[in-house]
Amino acid sequence: MAVVDSGFVGHPHALRLALTDPRFDACAVTGAFAVQAGARAALERAAALSPDGEGPYADRLAAAVEASGTPVQRPELGTLVAAVPSGEEERAEALAAVAAVDDEAVRLRSAVKSRDGFFTTFCISPYSRYIARWCARRGLTPNQVTTASLLTALLAAGCAATGERWGYVVAGVLLLFSFVLDCTDGQLARYSLQYSTMGAWLDATFDRVKEYSFYAGLALGAARDGDDVWALALGAMILMTCRHVVDFSFNEANHDATANTSPTAALSDRLDSVGWTVWVRRMIILPIGERWAMIAVLTATTTPRIVFYALLVGCAFGALYTTAGRVLRSVTRRAGGSRGSTDRAAQALADLADSGPIAELVARAASRPTPLPRLPFAVLGAALVVGAAWYEPFGSTTVICAALLYALLSGYAVGIPPRGPLDWLLPPLFRAAEYTTVLVLAVKADVPGALPAAFGLVAAVAYHHYDTVYRIRGGSGAPPRWLVRTTGGHEGRVLLAVVLAAVLAREAYPVALTAVAVFVALVVLVESIRFWVSAGAPAVHDEGEPA
Repeated sequence: MAVVDSGFVGHPHALRLALTDPRFDACAVTGAFAVQAGARAALERAAALSPDGEGPYADRLAAAVEASGTPVQRPELGTLVAAVPSGEEERAEALAAVAAVDDEAVRLRSAVKSRDGFFTTFCISPYSRYIARWCARRGLTPNQVTTASLLTALLAAGCAATGERWGYVVAGVLLLFSFVLDCTDGQLARYSLQYSTMGAWLDATFDRVKEYSFYAGLALGAARDGDDVWALALGAMILMTCRHVVDFSFNEANHDATANTSPTAALSDRLDSVGWTVWVRRMIILPIGERWAMIAVLTATTTPRIVFYALLVGCAFGALYTTAGRVLRSVTRRAGGSRGSTDRAAQALADLADSGPIAELVARAASRPTPLPRLPFAVLGAALVVGAAWYEPFGSTTVICAALLYALLSGYAVGIPPRGPLDWLLPPLFRAAEYTTVLVLAVKADVPGALPAAFGLVAAVAYHHYDTVYRIRGGSGAPPRWLVRTTGGHEGRVLLAVVLAAVLAREAYPVALTAVAVFVALVVLVESIRFWVSAGAPAVHDEGEPA
């Protein structure tokens, strides 16, 4: 429902921002006010009261709705004009201001993210925004462009899987085109204000599906040439996923922070003020644009093994750089800023931990506060299980004992809400322990199919963890507890992986990992699809990975 003053003077896009953005229950600019279903009752109550005061009626209605407790979004218009002139002179001035600004040019500029990587900003966005406008004028939706990007990337993975030079060249070209479409879908959503629950789910997850599918395609292509790089492919996926979880956890831990008071943050701000350092710092962490460009070029010109070596080195450097900076920010935060997490942040970190039934039982028993920090116990548990899997023979009962200790120590670590300055490291630590244990066990099995099966299992679990992140980002909370318990939690899956290694013959281990991967994937996907197509899912559009 919309209210627009009959004397409104302004740009069409100013009205679009006020009247057609589905992300907000109530939205207003001068002279125009609109509500979605969630705020309609508040509008009706305000209209029944006939709010008094000066100014346009739409503005008074918006103020009354906001005063009743319903948030009203007021978009930044920049150079766009939205006004209700009170006389002919003011009307002439407003019309002149409208004529002085190209509405379509502003709309195109605002379709591009304000903060993006160097490659995306200078090599993709200058023309992808026009592709987005072309799509909008032909009635295409962001979801259709997202799907096209996915299909293009899957086709690229298929070409890479041929193991032929022509396949690698075509794969590189298609991967770059997929990334152009990946930028276009978000720009189309912002250009036409087509935000949706389905779009949030597709855009949030398809980037990972595309990238990790391409890893699998490269590994299959290398295998056709007699080079087994599955361990490198799985290592690259583990590194990338853990790096993202570091980003997500740190951001959630600081979601409600009022100020960043650490000397490290002050130094970062000073470096950003220099100008060129902004682009250097964005490039060296290898964000998605630079990363996909590197993968595409190296795929077309070198071998899959070189692609993965470059990925591992580049992403490891980026992960170390960002993680070290965030650790320094956390431990050097001055007294003027909050050193602990809020209730919301602590709950988000607990949800990101993905603790299963075993850790839950231990956490209840260890819920009494103590002066000892809990993070070192989680570090010890992770080191024990990964170290035992690496140094002990495949199927050793010692690894089972280490996995049990890991489950106990990780449960103890989450026994109290994670409010410590470094407790945001718990979720990425658990991810690294689980994924790396599966990788090491598959390598130690040393039988055909073990590493591809491990790749599939980690991919299925990683999807579950990404799904958790995007639900929390949308303000809908974590997945239901039954899903976490059904999939075992991180400690339960680690224990299952090492027990299967101990009780099964080596040749049967890949089959068992595949069965677990299929089970996790089916359970997680069914619940994820149910949630993201439901009316309760957040109507947001993902702005890309925080890296």
